[in-house]
Amino acid sequence: MNVLKNFEALFVITLGLACAANYALDNAPQQQDKVASVALAVPANLQVVVVSAKRLSAEQKLQSLVEEQKAALATADHASKI
Repeated sequence: MNVLKNFEALFVITLGLACAANYALDNAPQQQDKVASVALAVPANLQVVVVSAKRLSAEQKLQSLVEEQKAALATADHASKI
């Protein structure tokens, strides 16, 4: 009885490894093709946008959250009246 459990475990592990290998081999060439196609799709004169800003203080963050909640509540109230 114990031998059957071992064979069952061995079969399940082998099946899992076979499925994982099949998945890995099927996806490997596709990933290389995607990388090549993305590299060809990027224009030579790619523009970069740099945004610089100061971080909000804790007080400013709290005020922003309060204003955002008020706006969300006002929108919800307005939507329920319609």
